[in-house]
Amino acid sequence: MNQRWWIGWGTVALGMPVVGLAIAPAVGQSAPATYSLRVTSPLDGPVTPDAGLTLREAIELANGTLTPAELSPAEQAVVQPLPPGQGSRIGFDLPPGQTTIALTDLLPEIVAPELLIDGTTQAGYDAAATYDPKFPAAPAVSLTVAEGGEVARGLTIAADGVTVRGLSIYGFRTRDRATQTTPPSDIFISALAPPVDASPRSPALGLFRLDQAEAAPHGVVIEQNWLGLPPDGTFPAVPSAFGVSVFNAVDTVVRHNRIQNHDGSAIITGFRANGLQVSENAIIGNGLAGMPDAIRLEGAIAASAITDNLICANDGSGIYLFKPEGSTQISGNAIQYNGRRFERAAVYLMGSDHQLTDNFIGYQPGPGVAVTAYPLSHRNQIRGNRYAELDGLSIDLNTQGNTGVQDFQKGDGPNPPRNSYHRRQETGNAAINAPQFDAYRFTSGPGEVTLTGTADSGSEVDLYRLAEPGFPYSPLSEPLGTVTAGPEGTFSASLDLPPGTRVSAIATDPEWGTSEPAAAATVLAADGTLPEQPTTPAERPSCAPPQPPPAPVEPPPPLEPLRLEIPRNIHFALDRSNISPESADVLDQIAAALLEYPFLTVELRGHTDPRASNAYNLALSERRALAARDYLIRKGVPMERMRIVPLGETQRRSQGSGPLPYARDRRVEFVFTDVRGLDIIFQDQEGDLQLE
Repeated sequence: MNQRWWIGWGTVALGMPVVGLAIAPAVGQSAPATYSLRVTSPLDGPVTPDAGLTLREAIELANGTLTPAELSPAEQAVVQPLPPGQGSRIGFDLPPGQTTIALTDLLPEIVAPELLIDGTTQAGYDAAATYDPKFPAAPAVSLTVAEGGEVARGLTIAADGVTVRGLSIYGFRTRDRATQTTPPSDIFISALAPPVDASPRSPALGLFRLDQAEAAPHGVVIEQNWLGLPPDGTFPAVPSAFGVSVFNAVDTVVRHNRIQNHDGSAIITGFRANGLQVSENAIIGNGLAGMPDAIRLEGAIAASAITDNLICANDGSGIYLFKPEGSTQISGNAIQYNGRRFERAAVYLMGSDHQLTDNFIGYQPGPGVAVTAYPLSHRNQIRGNRYAELDGLSIDLNTQGNTGVQDFQKGDGPNPPRNSYHRRQETGNAAINAPQFDAYRFTSGPGEVTLTGTADSGSEVDLYRLAEPGFPYSPLSEPLGTVTAGPEGTFSASLDLPPGTRVSAIATDPEWGTSEPAAAATVLAADGTLPEQPTTPAERPSCAPPQPPPAPVEPPPPLEPLRLEIPRNIHFALDRSNISPESADVLDQIAAALLEYPFLTVELRGHTDPRASNAYNLALSERRALAARDYLIRKGVPMERMRIVPLGETQRRSQGSGPLPYARDRRVEFVFTDVRGLDIIFQDQEGDLQLE
């Protein structure tokens, strides 16, 4: 029997959980009919012959579980047969003002190969309304959940060559479910999709793991969608859990999407995602209440690539690889302002043979790249990247001697020189030595300076300029060139660098990977002096969509110290994290100031009174800071300008006891920073104190 088949979920006599059986035609049988379909009704519910074709009915027609004969004449009029060999096409012709499809239940799993669901066909879609391919134009058609309902997935895809284009999909989540293996998401891609409630011990997953690689859907394309936010760009009343979940698929393409506002990751993989291509997406503000990392790759990811994306203001790492099988290429991305809630590396690498090249990585409360020590993670090449404002090393190779969670996720700082072969097995990238300059200061000669040092013999040494002053391991700002360490491990490079330039270096050996950076060296003038270096605040990038260039304006007047007549704290009731009406009034003032002065950034520092365990108070202080941030997000404050810092009971307002001191302790403080480098004058307030 030459048939390809898959099983969906339901029940059969053997007690094995399954649902409908979809069988591809055997050799000699005709292929199923395909159609050009126009969705004309935004309603959802049981399939019924009526005045308009719904998305649910269109998917069932494409799947072959519904025939045109079962439709009304009005619905048949928007169903046109296509020539054999073409996949079905679902377009949209929804009435003006009725372009939101609110689902009451899961849509049918898509099992029709080469199906195209194209929201750009709806009247009112303007493809030209964008200035950057990372920010596709606002969709005209929305797919969400009916008010008060709960639907786990927007679209579930289990067929080859399916394309989803130009839709806004948001609001898909579940509560109190065992969803460790099958996270609810806007788009879920898998052969034999496990049920929403599948847990790691579910018998359903035992059946799933028998699935062969060729049964996984190939070539699914997700493009030009807004995932996690409605077409008006506002924060949704109910955020989705995850964006795109590639649970079991091959050669999936996720490109030109805006993926934002998810409780968990924007993109997450599971059992198999070989050949995954993630390119030119804007991935912003995800991980707000769960899995914090923007892109999290697990399972089989061979030949995958993450290229040319904006990965910005997510709560954990920008890219997090967890025990992957296979390697990925990460290049051309802007990975910035991540770690808003957790102090992690901007990029966290497990596994071997990953290529991380030509990215910008910056504004991270952690290192730029961390390579884990366990499991073995070797031959990771990390070259040509630019870094800025890191709370750690540009590249941090973890060692097994430091085994705490923060050591693995955030990094453990500079390693000593390798003194034993065993270090090869105990350290990321096999403990390749960081280069060492022969001196901390080099005197420039006529027109150039000669830098000398040592590195592992035969390694390629990439030299970097450091733009930020002070710290001996300042971020690697600008690549300057490459030299090769000789057989004795020495290197030399002559460069045209002005006095005052600070330099560092990294070494790469194809057998082991890339090293941590060298401690900085400074270029002196020919007379051995160090000229004073002017400091100018760097222009900071943004997570916002690019706008047309503004009209010319008069030069601004000289900057004066900013005096903000706004409060800098709010208070909470005992053991609570909800925002009171009085605190909401305070937050409105803070939001107005942040929106008026776009050069301000803020840390939201959560605090508690001392009456609980340290762990409980730390979690409570985080919930309070998150509640304040969520309020400001809904007021339009950009996520990249806010960072969560839970402090628990460690910084009490006073050392007394009793209702008043404890009420003062229960607070969130807003610590503002003016990125222009000016002073700010704050005001404390107690108008919203909540006594017991």
